[in-house]
Amino acid sequence: MSKFDRYERNLAIGGISQEQQEKLITSKVLVMGVGGLGSGVIMNLAAMGVGQIKVVDNELIEESNFNRQLIHKYKNLGRAKVMSAKEWVQEFNPDIKVEIEKVKINELNYFNIIEGYDIIVDCFDTYEAKYMLNEIALRHKMILVHGGIQGYCGQLTTIIPGKTGCLSCVIQKPKVFSEQPNCSLSPVVNVISSLQSQEILKIITGSGELLMNKLLVFDGYKGEFKTLNFSKNIACDACSIEEPIF
Repeated sequence: MSKFDRYERNLAIGGISQEQQEKLITSKVLVMGVGGLGSGVIMNLAAMGVGQIKVVDNELIEESNFNRQLIHKYKNLGRAKVMSAKEWVQEFNPDIKVEIEKVKINELNYFNIIEGYDIIVDCFDTYEAKYMLNEIALRHKMILVHGGIQGYCGQLTTIIPGKTGCLSCVIQKPKVFSEQPNCSLSPVVNVISSLQSQEILKIITGSGELLMNKLLVFDGYKGEFKTLNFSKNIACDACSIEEPIF
């Protein structure tokens, strides 16, 4: 049995090459948050054949998670989300290496968490955490695939330090963050997480056009996609200086 047998349909007409599949198998992706977006991203990465996935989250599974966090099984209620995600991946694709960190990332502990990875996937559910990831990615010149959802709507973009604007260029970082949870609907979560996964596929394989300096917005209520162009803001507090500060 070839290591490519599992990915036969990845390699079929209109798909990717064997060389590109090899890149996926040898790649490493860091997924920040394993709620709704993180669940979808991890499931897609495992299906595509990304060889190593690191999952970071500090929360336990609650009953309210099951409306959108499809990677978690009901039997795991009360367990750490990262353990549940690792278990799912190991059962689905045992060839994939899964690292986990049950920790709340902050300005003091993040370095060891991101070490060895080049791609960060923003699956956090608060914008305070998202802006922190934005600044970490800028500081360490890591590619950041941003995703966000609210109700029927979602958005994503790919941020490449030195080549694109950053999250703060798109939406200025607020001085005060809301602590109210957003409504998260499973269909919207699945759309955005799948599109984030597609960006990762394009980054790793080097094929396709990335959402660089483009914010893709999905309105599930109207059934519409819109692409909003943006550029680096020379007055941006995050990416206009060489070393962003927290």
